[in-house]
Amino acid sequence: MQDADRWLKRFTPATGRIPGKASHAPATRYRSRVVCLPHAGGAAPAYQPWARHLPADTELLAVQYPGRQERLGEPCPDTLGELADAIAAALAALPALPTVVFGHSMGSLVAYETVLRLARHAPQALPVRLFVSGTPAPVRDRTNLPAPDDASLLTYVRNQGAAQPEVYDVPELRELLMPSLRGDFGLLARYRPARPLARVPVPVTALGGDTDAGCPPESLATWADATTADFTSRVFPGGHFYLQGREDTLAGLVTTALRAAAR
Repeated sequence: MQDADRWLKRFTPATGRIPGKASHAPATRYRSRVVCLPHAGGAAPAYQPWARHLPADTELLAVQYPGRQERLGEPCPDTLGELADAIAAALAALPALPTVVFGHSMGSLVAYETVLRLARHAPQALPVRLFVSGTPAPVRDRTNLPAPDDASLLTYVRNQGAAQPEVYDVPELRELLMPSLRGDFGLLARYRPARPLARVPVPVTALGGDTDAGCPPESLATWADATTADFTSRVFPGGHFYLQGREDTLAGLVTTALRAAAR
């Protein structure tokens, strides 16, 4: 279970304050699970506020990518596929529970590739629904990515409206944060999804903001071609980070999906 502990950070429902090791959760405590994957440059605690809005019997796990926080000394993977391989292995090692997977921006692409790997190698760990947020379905050439130099990356991040962009203005923090930001955007630049697009065998819900220039509302429909099951979408007011401040609404959506699957 050590891989699960490295890759997955557990936040306690009702408080959201106590991070724990995924494999150390009491076996009888949880009846369902939500797994969340962060955006490029993001870290697991981005989803910590969700815990306060989930039922007490729903386990919240957030993926912690290498190269940040307690994994600061670990190199970023070379490819998005390598990242998805490791996350799929960590999820497959957990006790089986009805699960929803939620990814935002880069996290959506990693979540999609992770679910493809679960379908091939660990079908018992497949989620009941995949939520993808803030990005169109995978394409071969991502023309909306910034240039790889630091100035372009920082301008892009600030324009996206991420929380606390001012941390990059502090030289000491910028030195710590830039390697993971460069690494994540490098993954996106090198990512080449299968053609024709592989389809996940689970329902997909695509979410986005109505003023997100990088993911216009009409582009969410491209995810319909990425699933063999049903597809739905929903648009919220806001830009790329429309989800900030909507933790209660989004937690409600994933909870509803889990309850629907249980019926």
